[in-house]
Amino acid sequence: MEAFFRTHRYLVDHVNAPVRRQLMDEIDWNDRLIGIKGTRGVGKTTFLLQIAKERFPSDDRQCLYVNMNNFYFQGRGIADFAGEFYHKGGRVLLIDQVFKQTDWSRELRRCYDLYPQLKIVFTGSSVMRLKDENPELNGIVKSYNLRGFSFREFLNLQTDNDFPAFTLDEILNDHERIVKQILPKVSPRRYFQDYIHHGFYPFFQEHRNYSENLLKTMSMMTEVDILLIKQIEVNFLPKIKKLFYQLAEQGPKSPNVSKLAQEIETSRATVMNYIKYLTDARLLNLIYPVGQSFPKKPTRVMLHNSNLLYAIYPIHVEKQTAMETFFVNSLWKDHKVNQGPHEQGFLVDEKQKFRICDAAVNNKIRYAQDTIYARYNTEIGRGNQIPLWLLGFLY
Repeated sequence: MEAFFRTHRYLVDHVNAPVRRQLMDEIDWNDRLIGIKGTRGVGKTTFLLQIAKERFPSDDRQCLYVNMNNFYFQGRGIADFAGEFYHKGGRVLLIDQVFKQTDWSRELRRCYDLYPQLKIVFTGSSVMRLKDENPELNGIVKSYNLRGFSFREFLNLQTDNDFPAFTLDEILNDHERIVKQILPKVSPRRYFQDYIHHGFYPFFQEHRNYSENLLKTMSMMTEVDILLIKQIEVNFLPKIKKLFYQLAEQGPKSPNVSKLAQEIETSRATVMNYIKYLTDARLLNLIYPVGQSFPKKPTRVMLHNSNLLYAIYPIHVEKQTAMETFFVNSLWKDHKVNQGPHEQGFLVDEKQKFRICDAAVNNKIRYAQDTIYARYNTEIGRGNQIPLWLLGFLY
């Protein structure tokens, strides 16, 4: 136990978290069992250490961070370890990568039943279905999603500002005033393309090649998160990777499932299952008409965020595709995005029509009153024409 406390103290003292994540204020800290899901690379470990640093002095033995990668836990269950911690005065246990532990959900249930004053915050992959696949956690776990940096968080980090987030309604109804508060302090357009290229994953701050690092992260998403959690045999991994590359290469359109099934030598149903796994891993976003969902075929398969575009196929990234990918990714946290009534449009929350367009060619667009036009290559907007970058302030 002493070794774990020493590691905890060192990690908390040395955690580098220059941006305070908004999720910190969205969590109900009164819950006893809290799950933080997120794709690989978005900063879940840093987030746990931020919790410890904000809420406890580093030498306070009521709080302890542990990582299930530690071989110690191959010989000892979470519940037994938690019991020892609890009886020594521990009250908050932060468990990183909980899915690495066998029977982790049953172990967490034991902790919940045996130690009523113990709070557990754990991280897991976005592929995990905490309640659907783990019925023993139903009714006792509160689940949250940690996302990559928003454009707002990226901009705050790069410019040492502290711009707040805004709701979609605030942006749509008051975007001209909001922009006037931001522009005197910074020019968002100067940083927007950097964010589109390399700003979503916090590891852009590391002194390593970002694209190479992202490619390795993407491989780990398929090799570990999908295969391990979904219990898929490793010999099927090349099929999943090939499918992902082909979907990325073809751009944001409806997939030809029969053709894809032939190319990776599997069934149509398996192709759709693989697409769902890639979506759960936050590698893809699926766009459907209103009223439709998986397992139906989507009208568009898009990469989850624009950084993935540049990592997979950097030479042929189309600006419009990157901007639409940014739009869907920014709205995805709190809003539902469907295919719009026209091929080029989107429908948000089943009511508001959106189109993504280039402000530099606005003379070619006929603006409709019932549609919001999110425009790139501009910093300002008016009426139902808003600057696209401002949607990066939704969280």
